[in-house]
Amino acid sequence: METEDRRSRYQQLIDVLRPEAKAAPLSRRAVRTDVVLAFALTVIALFVAVRYPGDGPVDINHPTVDVGTGVPAPPSPPGPGRAPVEEEPSSAPWALVVLSTLPLAARRRYPLTLFVVVLGTALAIGSSASWITVLACVIGAYSAVVYSRYRIAAIAVLVIAAALSGFAFRNAEPVLPGWSSPGFVLLVAGMLASLVRFLQLRLASSRDRMTELQAAQEETTRRAVEEERARIAAELHDVVTHNVSVMVIQAGAARKVMDTAPEQSKEALLAIEAGGRAAMAELRHVMGLLAAPDHERPDGLEPQPGLAQLDALVARVRAAGTPVSVGVSLPPDPLPPGVDLAVYRVVQEALTNTIKHARGARASVTIGYTDACLEIEITDTGGAKDSPPVQSNGRGHMGLRERLAVYRGELTAGPTPTDGYRVTARIPRDAV
Repeated sequence: METEDRRSRYQQLIDVLRPEAKAAPLSRRAVRTDVVLAFALTVIALFVAVRYPGDGPVDINHPTVDVGTGVPAPPSPPGPGRAPVEEEPSSAPWALVVLSTLPLAARRRYPLTLFVVVLGTALAIGSSASWITVLACVIGAYSAVVYSRYRIAAIAVLVIAAALSGFAFRNAEPVLPGWSSPGFVLLVAGMLASLVRFLQLRLASSRDRMTELQAAQEETTRRAVEEERARIAAELHDVVTHNVSVMVIQAGAARKVMDTAPEQSKEALLAIEAGGRAAMAELRHVMGLLAAPDHERPDGLEPQPGLAQLDALVARVRAAGTPVSVGVSLPPDPLPPGVDLAVYRVVQEALTNTIKHARGARASVTIGYTDACLEIEITDTGGAKDSPPVQSNGRGHMGLRERLAVYRGELTAGPTPTDGYRVTARIPRDAV
């Protein structure tokens, strides 16, 4: 347990010290702003160094204090024959002045390195530093904390810089009150920069979370649309395929006997008309349900088909030339509408496939139940050997499996030993 805690703390330390991700490339406006700022501060620093040398934030050459009275001691008189000499303040070298401000042009690109350079130059200038030099250090400290990828290292460097500034000017008296010492100013700048960085990270985190939520919402919407499209495709397949298949076969039969047996041709055309009307009625029902919201279902629509329409379905299949035997044994309690529709669609799909792929076959439909499940079985004897093959996309069985999965049911389909085909579906009784 202790080993795991140590590893966890060690991993947390590594995560804290690990550099943050690279920021976006700087804009031209930001680069121009930094260059203009650095150039302006350099010009002002040179002007102050030449015009007002030694006019900095601290006074190294302050008057001595009398230990006994605490009153500043008067300057010592000059020696005999010597005139009093006024010390002229020294000015910082121009190279150091330029080096203390001009690197600010890259304060966002290399923030931590720039702060170290500016601070080292300011310490090298020493008592000749002006307020412009201190201002450059403050800007460098702010940039190091806000823009550096190594945020913890930047804060550590800032604390060290404040300590070094306090040590370098330990014997100095500030021109303004004590809170204006360079070390204190750097610490205040670092605190403000840390606050700004914290707010920036919070804002970036909020933006990332918003982006993730939008992406998740778009993904959810996309999946919902795909599921709805699949449901619509399954409904249209179930509605259209059976009726159209029956109509195509009856139309072919009518064409063959039109000249020799006009009465049979007339019966086939009437069956085609009836199938077309049934298909249109179911299509109107499906489209009405899909187009209207749940609380605005249109009136006058027929209910979804179920086992009550099984006789009409079998009659259409028989009219298409496929003999069908039916055996139905249902539980005493009525089936739920969803299960009733699923059973009807299984029988409809299996008989439609028999018409399409096994012309001339005999079909058998058996619906029964046990204590465990509701069973549906549709078999056929297989088509004629010379019947042309019909292509299938497998969407029918896929849609049936999705329907049955809602009720924890399963579908199996495959050939029989006698060259026929069998489709079996089972739905648990506790879901019925």
